Amino acid sequence: MKSDSGDIIIALDAMGGDHGVPVVLQGAAEALAARSELSFVLFGDETAIMAELDGLPALKARSIVHHTDVAIAMDDKPSQAIRRGRKTSSMWQAIDSVKQGEAHAAVSAGNTGALMAMAKVLLKTTEGVSRPAIAGMWPTQKGRSIVLDMGATVGADADQLVSNAIMGAAMARCLFGIRRPMVGLLNIGVEEVKGVEAVREAGALLREAELPLQYEGFVEGTDIGTGKVDVIVTEGFSGNIALKTAEGTAQQIVAVLREEMSRTVVSKIAALFAKGAFSRLKKRLDPRTYNGGVFLGLNGVVVKSHGGTDSTGFSSAIHVAADMVANDLVDRIDRGIELAPHEHHDHTDEQAEAASAS
Repeated sequence: MKSDSGDIIIALDAMGGDHGVPVVLQGAAEALAARSELSFVLFGDETAIMAELDGLPALKARSIVHHTDVAIAMDDKPSQAIRRGRKTSSMWQAIDSVKQGEAHAAVSAGNTGALMAMAKVLLKTTEGVSRPAIAGMWPTQKGRSIVLDMGATVGADADQLVSNAIMGAAMARCLFGIRRPMVGLLNIGVEEVKGVEAVREAGALLREAELPLQYEGFVEGTDIGTGKVDVIVTEGFSGNIALKTAEGTAQQIVAVLREEMSRTVVSKIAALFAKGAFSRLKKRLDPRTYNGGVFLGLNGVVVKSHGGTDSTGFSSAIHVAADMVANDLVDRIDRGIELAPHEHHDHTDEQAEAASAS
């Protein structure tokens, strides 16, 4: 929920990502220029932060700085990051500020595994959700879609896939303003008899349940970019591979077009006439525009920015976080999970933790 003043307070891990303070603060300044209701709590090396803020007076006026001694490295293992950075790292304190109510959401471009591990320890999963998921946006022929899980956990049973569907639909309502988002389960075919047992069970549950979403059945990998549904649901292993494959294909298309249009004099002339179209294509496929993976299923809003993004991409992640806060993402998920049907599975806590850590 927003504060009584209407401000949306975002906690930033200023030390996270490949570029750290300069990109984080430039991104925050860009987001603030577009949304005056934003204010920030910045965690990291105070000297480095203040040096950057001195050149960003508007951001400085809307920011509070907290010094931290530890920055989590991109290659730290989650368990090591928690031991080394517990309570003293910029990442931990940014998430803890959400828990303590100092901020409404946290954004970091840092180590994904460490960010998820710390978020789970500090914020816990919402009641009825056994494992959180990472949801991200993807450009489609019709606009944008949401895909989850993008790699938070490997493997999922039917109940967890249903939870992902509910959480993804809640995110779609927040971002797209759709009352009943169309949801599809990623599968190797659209026929009901295809796919692994967990996917078939989840499909049956979603068909029969009365949920705040419109279940469209199974979708295939070719549907990710068509916009056939608003939300594509899968588990983390296949979801991560599918999205990275799609991203690589988009980069390949742009590269091949550039190569072919510069091959001959005629093609170079044609490229001049098509320059506007190519610019629009590049903009539509620009990953910075869709940057910001939302950790769904937690008692708080945490957004992961791509570690190698620039200030434009980091600004996009801040916008995603602000949209989640402004549209009450956590409450929407809570209400949806209360309606969820369940299969009866005998999973121990140890099995769930092992799968989450894999």
